Amino acid sequence: MTKNYYVNGNTVRELESPVRRDGRSKEELEEIKKRKRRRNAARRNRQRAMEMSRSYVFFLTACVCIVAVMAVMYVNMQSGLTSRMKNIANLEEQLVDLRADNDARYKRAVTSVDLNYVRDVAVHKLGMSYPKKDQVKYYTVDNNNFMDQYRDIPEE
Repeated sequence: MTKNYYVNGNTVRELESPVRRDGRSKEELEEIKKRKRRRNAARRNRQRAMEMSRSYVFFLTACVCIVAVMAVMYVNMQSGLTSRMKNIANLEEQLVDLRADNDARYKRAVTSVDLNYVRDVAVHKLGMSYPKKDQVKYYTVDNNNFMDQYRDIPEE
């Protein structure tokens, strides 16, 4: 391949030819440079996207701290709720036991008293008798379950 030169003032320059030394045209070289610039720009954009500013890091740290505190509070509330539920179950079990014991004692007390024996002792040993109709006096009581006595009951 022959090279063509021309003289421009005191410098000798090579004529521009469509084919370069490495066998590529000027358009191909421009296209390669554009691709390289785009690749470099894309690499710079990726690096910028990967970088985080201080304010963004502070914001993310604050968010993580808030979420951690909320998680700890939630776990604490759950454990408190669980312990309260266990305490309630224990108290209910105690209540059932106490009621059963109370019912058993009541039945024992009721069955231990023989009303016929009490009547026989009152009539025969103590000399008591049933009241007669003229000995019974009736009083009216309001809706209350009790009556207040302000003076002695008159004898008639």
